[in-house]
Amino acid sequence: MIPYKSLLIVDKSSDTPVFLQLSDQFAQLIRAGTLSAGQRLPGSRQLASLLSVNRQTIVAAYDEAVAQGWLESQPGSGTFVASHLPEVNLQALPTDLASDPHVGQATGTRRPGYAFESVSFLNRPVLTNTGGLRLDDGFPDVRLAPLAELGRAYRSYFRWGNPQQHFGYADTKGHLLLREQLSMYLNETRGLHTTPNNILITRGSIMGLHLTSQVLLRPGDVVVTGETTWAGGTMNFRKAGATVLSIPVDKHGIDVDALAALAGKMPIRLVAVTPHHHYPTTVTLRPNRRVRLLQLAEQYGFAILEDDYDYDFHYLSRPILPLASSDHQGMVVYIGSLTKSVAPAFRIGYVVAPTELIDELARLRRIIDRQGDTMLEFAVGHLFKTGDLKRHFRKALRTYHARRDHFCDLLATEVGNVIQFTKPDGGLAVWATFDPAIDMTTLSDRAGRSGLYLSNGLTHNPPGQALNGTRLGFASSTEDELERSVSILKTAILSL
Repeated sequence: MIPYKSLLIVDKSSDTPVFLQLSDQFAQLIRAGTLSAGQRLPGSRQLASLLSVNRQTIVAAYDEAVAQGWLESQPGSGTFVASHLPEVNLQALPTDLASDPHVGQATGTRRPGYAFESVSFLNRPVLTNTGGLRLDDGFPDVRLAPLAELGRAYRSYFRWGNPQQHFGYADTKGHLLLREQLSMYLNETRGLHTTPNNILITRGSIMGLHLTSQVLLRPGDVVVTGETTWAGGTMNFRKAGATVLSIPVDKHGIDVDALAALAGKMPIRLVAVTPHHHYPTTVTLRPNRRVRLLQLAEQYGFAILEDDYDYDFHYLSRPILPLASSDHQGMVVYIGSLTKSVAPAFRIGYVVAPTELIDELARLRRIIDRQGDTMLEFAVGHLFKTGDLKRHFRKALRTYHARRDHFCDLLATEVGNVIQFTKPDGGLAVWATFDPAIDMTTLSDRAGRSGLYLSNGLTHNPPGQALNGTRLGFASSTEDELERSVSILKTAILSL
């Protein structure tokens, strides 16, 4: 008899359930030839006694191996190794390819044997959360995220309703619960006038921007942005074939007079703007310019793409409402995200627009990403419904407000002689310009060697200009961490 007691090892301390451990080991023994096709296995009671486990564990292991095709059950006779097993013959890589420089040593993949265009403007570094101290691009503090509440919401998804409905295909526009709750939240806090049918849930705001670009833009269309702007948006506009033109940005936001002059000369298809906290400079678009921008959109027929990535964090008692709240002609496509409000791993963004556009965006989204993360969308919708997410926003707002004030005081006291900045009305970062004598690349490198991440800000420079500035994110760091960060920054500046 085969010594099953020594061949099958049960590790009850493992995270892998015992029945899966056993089914995997059955497969290994069959592949190795220890168990041969058609061979009868011990009865479940006998094997359970040999291995000192519950009989139902053996039954579950046999069922799993049967489902995978390694075993077969014959009623009245027992469980057997499957009589028809696939033969897997591994072929070695031909020796003449071993020295081919086009073959990857680790994976064996080759460079493509066909040509394709590598688009240079897509070559942009990917920001990630780094360990240690950081003055980042304006990330939230993930330590504040309502993870326990999210976990409970996930568990309720598994317990609630029809499993076939919950784990099957879902609405391309997003889970109805989240769209309902988000619609109410946006109407209540931002003065919008939406229904769930005006909302498309996306995987972050960047997907919403991409879909909108693909639907609204055609090659040769003109898109207008600020001189300083978010590169992610510009990349999408250019990938859609648009010509991107820029207008000045001052302390009151984009120059709408310059936009009017441009619109009088050529047809404009879309104007991309962040009225609440312009990226990267954090300035707020003044009310009279907002009114003028909407008037120009109606007069010249261009769409306004309003990217409102961090509206939840404003530090004034009466923040200015979004452009979309005053849009009565359907000219604004409003894009937002929970990435900055909760944590980057929460890949939930949204597009708010007239229903006809939302329907078309959903049709396009379907051929890219059939649907979003239904479980996450339900869980976040549940957190809205219970009030947990709103409580998180209020808690985070108080925390970030205090950090902004402390950070700005530190900057003014410690390095105020070499940088210029304006305390932002909202958002998660300060825009700072440095003394022209300071080389930003060298400063970033020296700070990094001392344990502080600091962007050199080069990606924020408009063509032909050197702003010598960067974004200094304060939200993701505690007040103690901000003090240590500014100390390193000061030392790095003095070393120059």
